Amino acid sequence: MGDPAGVGPEICLRALAEPSLLDHCTPIVFGDADILRRCAQHVGLPGPDLVLNSTDWPSKFHSLTQPAALDLKQFDATRLQIGVTTADTGRASFNYIQAAIDAALAGQVAGVTTGPINKEAIHAAGIDFPGHTEMFADRTRSRRWCMMQFAPEITCTFVTVHVGYAEVPQLLTIERVLEVIELSAEAMRRLHGREPKLVVCGLNPHAGEHGLFGDREEERIIIPAIELARARGLSVEGPLPPDTAFLPWKRQATDCFVCMYHDQGHIPVKALAFESAVNTTLGLPMIRTSVDHGTACDIAWQGKANPSSLYHALRLAARLASD
Repeated sequence: MGDPAGVGPEICLRALAEPSLLDHCTPIVFGDADILRRCAQHVGLPGPDLVLNSTDWPSKFHSLTQPAALDLKQFDATRLQIGVTTADTGRASFNYIQAAIDAALAGQVAGVTTGPINKEAIHAAGIDFPGHTEMFADRTRSRRWCMMQFAPEITCTFVTVHVGYAEVPQLLTIERVLEVIELSAEAMRRLHGREPKLVVCGLNPHAGEHGLFGDREEERIIIPAIELARARGLSVEGPLPPDTAFLPWKRQATDCFVCMYHDQGHIPVKALAFESAVNTTLGLPMIRTSVDHGTACDIAWQGKANPSSLYHALRLAARLASD
């Protein structure tokens, strides 16, 4: 459901009431039923038709044929300040995520699609994760993982994600870059049913200009990783200068761009596909997709939230689950 104070409850309500989604999946909202009911009253939407509690869930999940809400009772709806994220809303959103992950690991759901959380609220609750991706990797004890932003217009994967720019160079290794290249190839193969064409971006302006910029990260780390990937039969080009890698003609010929840091890929993805991009975590023992936007507290519970990113994320999760 995401953070209770943000747009998560509203877009989840819209997903529960969206007939076209039923052709792809049966959505189950992990959250608080009272929050959903209160939000429904605010925005003029129907509340959840079917509500299950934690006691009923284990015996009923296998026979569900209609959208439902799983009431985890993590937050008192009467205490909620709409649009104000706090340590309590952060803790609730974290607990929703953990319950959904456990359900996926137990085979009770085919995949998890996450609503938007507020990182400051999560940290205020004393939970030391920079984002969803790291939560999933930790809970599932995954060794190899990375973030992917997927859209028909452009797809990017990331060697580093939620770290400051000053930390990026020291986190780059040949092994890590190669790992993300391989995870990207596996995902594209699964989605497109063929061998993909990948582009790897350089870290520095002009991809380092042969050592003129940076600390020769391209020569020491990125190029050796690309060479190893090619030796394993992958079609990989790069490192390309990031300022020209995403030109229209290059996007048409590329299945996935491997990016060195967060904004290197997120800026083109959000500029080109803000409403259709889906955040996916690769390398997990389960399917995980997510909306590609934040809690949007300035428009929370006002009937203004656009649910299209959530719909795209649910459809992609269903597509991956059916493969």
